Amino acid sequence: MPLDFFQKIESHLENKLPFVAYRKPNQEGITAIFQEDEELHHLNDYSETGFVFAPFDSDRGAVLLKSDEILNLPYFPEEANAPSQNIEIGVDTKQKDFHLELVKKGIAEIKAGSFDKVVLSRGIQIKTDASPLVLFQTLLHQYKTAFCYLWYHPKVGMWLGATPEILLTMHNRKLTTMSLAGTQDYGNDENPTWGNKELDEQQLVTNYILKALEGKVSDLERMPTETVRAGSLMHLRTKIFGNAKQEELGEVVKALHPTPAVCGMPKEKTKAFILKEENYDREFYTGFLGELNFKTERNRNNRPRNTENNVYRSISKNTTLFVNLRCMQLKEGNLQIYVGGGITKDSDPEKEWNETVAKSKTMLKVIMATE
Repeated sequence: MPLDFFQKIESHLENKLPFVAYRKPNQEGITAIFQEDEELHHLNDYSETGFVFAPFDSDRGAVLLKSDEILNLPYFPEEANAPSQNIEIGVDTKQKDFHLELVKKGIAEIKAGSFDKVVLSRGIQIKTDASPLVLFQTLLHQYKTAFCYLWYHPKVGMWLGATPEILLTMHNRKLTTMSLAGTQDYGNDENPTWGNKELDEQQLVTNYILKALEGKVSDLERMPTETVRAGSLMHLRTKIFGNAKQEELGEVVKALHPTPAVCGMPKEKTKAFILKEENYDREFYTGFLGELNFKTERNRNNRPRNTENNVYRSISKNTTLFVNLRCMQLKEGNLQIYVGGGITKDSDPEKEWNETVAKSKTMLKVIMATE
């Protein structure tokens, strides 16, 4: 990266000014957005333009970084291999016992008919001397197919992540979202076998999203469910398309967030259960983040000979929001890593614990690579 790109980020950090640097999945360029004051702006009605960062609890306000300055940088990182050594951290017996009991409570509530599915999570704290920029560069190298970001606001904190899940994209009126559920380790098989628990969970999530969007999005269409890879993990994904009015974007986001993939079904009951029983504050983990109402200007006629027609330009409005998974919070030399999993009536508490261990390695590999 050019020195001035790094210097701008370093300067903002030293002056405690808000910024975000990020790369979208499968793209070969980085964007950095700088806010030139330390004001904490909150999202009002989704008509604003900027970079939005929203918490899991939708009753809390979403933060909006103002795009006072935007830098775009071509960047072509080579595909980096994650550390080959087996990554293990000591098991906190007390935390494991708490998580197992939490999962058992969730299963009991499902069998009692309180809800159909709930997503339960935990945090892992690790000491690190790695700088935020080094961690960010490692994310860029290791997770080319994910949305990689480094976000900072002096009044909120610092977050990094490499998330595989889109909450929604909106290009003018064309809306795309997805359901993402089911997890297993990648074992050199791009089309692994999925069990009934994962397939049922994926279908539940897809059906819930389709129902939530009824009346808000027209011409709804779903694609066949597919298997996708995110680092060392595999997931089930179903893409959903439709049309929505720009002025209804806020209602669409409200209908989707938090999604069944990070909260549960029905939403309000499972959200209340999570806030009461998880025994820690998720903050921005399983919230969402991304570009809100960014404008793109294009020539309607791209043929060079017809330069007289190039004065006719089309302006599109684009929103791209990602679910904040595979993320960590950097605070006073400590990294808090967040992991969770979907609980259904067929869940096994020990297997659910092991799934959170597998997911934690996504971020642990980043830390290992910086040491």
